[in-house]
Amino acid sequence: MEMTADGFDDAVLGRGLDAAAETALAEAGRLRSLDPPGAMAALMRAQALAPGHPAVLIAFYRHHFFGHRPAAARDVARRALVVAARALGLPTVWRELPRQPLPGARGDAGTRFLLFLLKGYAYLSLRLDDPLEARDALAVLRALDPEDCVGGALLEAVRVRALVGEDPDADGLPPVTGAAAWARATGESAGTPR
Repeated sequence: MEMTADGFDDAVLGRGLDAAAETALAEAGRLRSLDPPGAMAALMRAQALAPGHPAVLIAFYRHHFFGHRPAAARDVARRALVVAARALGLPTVWRELPRQPLPGARGDAGTRFLLFLLKGYAYLSLRLDDPLEARDALAVLRALDPEDCVGGALLEAVRVRALVGEDPDADGLPPVTGAAAWARATGESAGTPR
């Protein structure tokens, strides 16, 4: 589904779906816990009606995530990253995204969608015992979102502390946000480049 950046922002917010696809997504949501195969059938109908629409991808992601299928959820995140990057005019392979802050990290729906997808991808990679993939995704996220608008630094702190075997809450320091959160997560001082 090709769309303009404005159209993509609307789609990320769930707009622009035809009524039949919306109905299928609502049915999938109702059936998720009660009848997972029925929910998947409804998701497949929605996908056939609106392939590549962010709302459909989000529904698939949630279905797999809350169904405790992290590998399937990560596959959906990978597909959604391609859709988001294409809509934002960026390279469609997340590893090739330019290592510079993305404007709109604080308020642009499409940009935030991409950043949250990358964070979710990293989280699922950790859950799937794929720490190198998680590390790489978090490094890209840090470059795109140096002010930590989507909270990726907390996940990086968990990843780093797991490497050294420390309790993530043991330091007792007050919470920080933004660039200071990334610096603390990696053990850097706030002004030191990576």
